[in-house]
Amino acid sequence: MLKFPGLRAVLRVDRQTRSADGTVTGETRYFATSLDPGAVSAAELLRLVRGHWSVENGLHFGKDRWWDEDRHACRRPGLAERFTTLLSAAVSVLRVLNPGEPGEPLKAQADALNWDIHRAINLLTGSHL
Repeated sequence: MLKFPGLRAVLRVDRQTRSADGTVTGETRYFATSLDPGAVSAAELLRLVRGHWSVENGLHFGKDRWWDEDRHACRRPGLAERFTTLLSAAVSVLRVLNPGEPGEPLKAQADALNWDIHRAINLLTGSHL
């Protein structure tokens, strides 16, 4: 019996990856769910796990890789949360407005707007400075 409110199942996902040089590494991850184990298939659970990692790879990885979010240390209460909220909003705006060339990385689009503040303001406000 699982003694955590709402917890119905714990999943173990084993993964192996092969690097370009042929090195194989293994990793085990555990997931907790409130889904009824009798009502959901293993394939559906795996799809949900992969969906979780698509968010991690699509948003959090990019924010950390390009904006080094994980290394920002804030001692002032609430400042880290505000910074994260602003960065997430900026990334969302870039994705929606897509101001760069087709296929241009998000970071390159952000950098271009950083160098042309008038273009960035025009993009956000629709005004013409």
